[in-house]
Amino acid sequence: MRLRDFDNSDFFRGAHAFLESLWIAVQFLVLRSPIPGSFQRVVCLRIFGADIGRGVVIKPGVKIKFPWKLSIGDYTWIGEGAWIDNLAKVSVGSNCCISQGAYLCTGSHDWSSSRFDLITKQITLNDKCWIGAKSTLSPGVEIGEGAVVALGSVMLTDADPWFVYSGAPAVRRKQRVVLE
Repeated sequence: MRLRDFDNSDFFRGAHAFLESLWIAVQFLVLRSPIPGSFQRVVCLRIFGADIGRGVVIKPGVKIKFPWKLSIGDYTWIGEGAWIDNLAKVSVGSNCCISQGAYLCTGSHDWSSSRFDLITKQITLNDKCWIGAKSTLSPGVEIGEGAVVALGSVMLTDADPWFVYSGAPAVRRKQRVVLE
């Protein structure tokens, strides 16, 4: 393997270099700021091209790679220190919870290639799902409606709707039942 030959110049970042540089500065000052309040974070993300629904709560310390590759439905909550590393699109449904320190990773590398080529795949979180604190979602994962990824779990495959997953790698444990 020769990493000196790595070249991802064909990777589409989704915005001009100036906009990306501006985003890095604004993200540091607004999104990752410890100052409480969600309104300024939502407005900031919308200005930079994210599709954000009504009633979304974004806590301090959240990190988002490219807001122009992010959509979030209504009444979703993103906890402190969550990192949405969205080299590819990340789509989050309505009434979802992404807990503290969760990591959504849309990119990896082809370890069979001598050039270590970049691979990106979309992550989709359907409505009413819950991503537990310190959990990790790998590229291409889809979390079904109402599914739960428990604390510290590592999702390498899709999650079926209305089931609870835990472990590293995460496995299906039991059906989720919601009492009204």
